[in-house]
Amino acid sequence: MNLNKLARLVVMVLSVLAIVFLATIMMSDASDGGMITPIIYVAYVMLIIAIVFVAYYMIKGLMAKKGDLKKTFISIGAFLGVFVIAFVFADGTAVPLKDGGEVSAFASKMVSTGLNAFYILALVAILLMFFTGYTRIKK
Repeated sequence: MNLNKLARLVVMVLSVLAIVFLATIMMSDASDGGMITPIIYVAYVMLIIAIVFVAYYMIKGLMAKKGDLKKTFISIGAFLGVFVIAFVFADGTAVPLKDGGEVSAFASKMVSTGLNAFYILALVAILLMFFTGYTRIKK
């Protein structure tokens, strides 16, 4: 049995299990359905299975073509570089909340890092769209 058939079999079994859990929740009188915890565990299992299969096929595909492996590492390095730049320029001041609590300086810095990375990547995407449009018009 190859891996593709095994993956389909696992998906079918988990789908049937999810349908059974859904029916149990819908017929239950409990306020939380009585079956929320098992469904959460099924979701975790399905997520882990999906991650394993995606990682396996991604690594298998990268190992098949050595030139693509170098390009992939360059892209990952550039992406990580954007996050390093965003982290350097992030503001890390504690922020008071309305309910009297406070967001820590590190949490504030991480949120700011995510926003800065988004802005950088959005700017790069917009510039690339203009550049490709300009080169097409120029031809």
